[in-house]
Formats: sequence, C-alpha cells, structure tokens
Amino acid sequence: MLRLILLFLVVALIAAIFGFGGIAAGAAGIAKIIFYIFIVLLVISLLFRLIRG
Repeated sequence: MLRLILLFLVVALIAAIFGFGGIAAGAAGIAKIIFYIFIVLLVISLLFRLIRG
C-alpha cells in the first residue's frame, strides 16, 4: 500500500512539473485517500495485536 502512495505522489510531482495541474491534483488526492486507508488499517492491526497479546 505504501508503494501505491509513493507511486501516486511521484506521478503527481511529475505532472505538476510539466504543468498538468488537473492530473497532479487527482494523483495527489488518490495518494491522500490511500494514505488515510493505510493509517486506519495500521491502527486496527495494532489494536488487534494488543487485544490478542
């Protein structure tokens, strides 16, 4: 999942450098959503580990 985030961030940066603002904003938005999903799954995983011992 982190690879996807980094991939979309790189795409956003490259698109921004070449002046494609819409594509850059879209890729950055997708990276942001995937990052938040990753954080939620990480917290859930840590909570289950604490409960199980």
